[in-house]
Amino acid sequence: MFDRLPVFLAALWWGSLCSIGFVAVPMLFVNLPAPAMAGFMAAKLFAAQTWISIACCGLLLVFSKRKHAEKIEEWAQAAIGFVIAGMLLALIVQYGVSPKIVARENLKLWHSVGTGMYALQWLCAAIVLWRVAGVRKQA
Repeated sequence: MFDRLPVFLAALWWGSLCSIGFVAVPMLFVNLPAPAMAGFMAAKLFAAQTWISIACCGLLLVFSKRKHAEKIEEWAQAAIGFVIAGMLLALIVQYGVSPKIVARENLKLWHSVGTGMYALQWLCAAIVLWRVAGVRKQA
């Protein structure tokens, strides 16, 4: 059972990034009457996404090495750097970039930075999912 958890966690991380960033938030801006309302709700969704990312990445790190094992799992050898990078990106966006966007501080710049970092986190999650699922298929 525990052998499949890294695949599930990577899929949850990547899938949640997709659903929030590519579906839910754009739908807010299309369907809510005021952009400020959409922005407020988007900030809440992205905050929730940060906690999903932290939980998934943290658990991936926990499962990367079995108790009493001398080296990390095979899937982790190929993915651990992307797990750490994705977690750091999530934290930086939430606590570094998001407050500047909410404060409407140089909005165009910070929105672009935040979007780029979200895209990089999505890429990290995709690579982790690809590598975790690929190694699992071979085993």
